[in-house]
Amino acid sequence: MPGGRLTQQERQQIALGLADGLAYAEIARRLDRPTSTITREVMRNGGPTAYRADLAHRATERRAHRRKQAAPREAQDSAQPYGRDAEAVREYEEQFTTVVMASGMPLMMSRVLSCLTLTDSGSLTAPELAQRLQVSPASISKAIAFLESQGMVRRERDERRRERYIVDDDIWYQSMMVSARATAQLVETARQGVDILGPGTPAAVRMENVARFLDFVSEGIARAAEQAREILHTTSGATSDPAATTAPGGPAGPGPGRA
Repeated sequence: MPGGRLTQQERQQIALGLADGLAYAEIARRLDRPTSTITREVMRNGGPTAYRADLAHRATERRAHRRKQAAPREAQDSAQPYGRDAEAVREYEEQFTTVVMASGMPLMMSRVLSCLTLTDSGSLTAPELAQRLQVSPASISKAIAFLESQGMVRRERDERRRERYIVDDDIWYQSMMVSARATAQLVETARQGVDILGPGTPAAVRMENVARFLDFVSEGIARAAEQAREILHTTSGATSDPAATTAPGGPAGPGPGRA
């Protein structure tokens, strides 16, 4: 299996594969590359509908050039705590970012969330984020505003009155609850449409079915999040079996997920 960076010709093949509606796994098979390589390449360069081979190639060259010039980042990488492999951590951060993007989150928001999540303290200032990600403070501000709206990040002032952005254990619970509330709002709106479209009409029946489905999902998200919340505070060595925190009576329906 070939290693190293993707060539411009390979990127052109990726673009052709996407245009033909091929899955990432099939494109990867044809190029003899790992599927994760293709997924990461596409998601960090506009996604399947906006991927352009020439733009992706130029963007990759610019990123490589910035990494060579980013001495502070390199110095930071060389001082990884707990004896971690700096390159392995960097590659994992890219992988985690790609997976978050695949769930529908924009690139910069995914990068900020990943950076915070993979920091031992779970807390960074805007200048620290900008330095780590090599982006402008304005980009950080926009990403944080989005993440706050999704319940994924909170902010507080430290002892030096600096504003810090935080991803802690309860953030994931709060995010699930934000998702549940958003889905519940969609249920209410769908049901309003039933009366407007006329009960019994094909469009009204469709909206009623949508409302019933999403109502079940929303309730399941909230219930499962409440039951599983304790897992977020489980210390190393304790049980990781979700059943240990599930109330008697069996599963809570659909598991938590972003609507």
